[in-house]
Amino acid sequence: MNSDKRKVRHVTPAGRSVMNDLFPPEEAAELAIRATLLRGLQDWLKASGKKQAVVAKKLGITQARVSDIKRGKINSFSLDLLVKLAARAGLNPQLKLVA
Repeated sequence: MNSDKRKVRHVTPAGRSVMNDLFPPEEAAELAIRATLLRGLQDWLKASGKKQAVVAKKLGITQARVSDIKRGKINSFSLDLLVKLAARAGLNPQLKLVA
């Protein structure tokens, strides 16, 4: 077996998002915020214990879109839609800027 295949070529430092390594800064920032919102919606969905149809009605989206949330399809959701959905879910989304 070739030992070159086993060598680690890059490791993202602890506490830093891999998105920063893969995308330009502005795109990485948006993806990180979208991921946080989507993860929050997934947690809320799981904790609710409600059927997708009930959740879809509460959020004002289709059951298929709830399934997209559950499966983590981040590219299916814009930042503004994720903020709206989080607010509808009662998650009180907020943004904090860190210099």
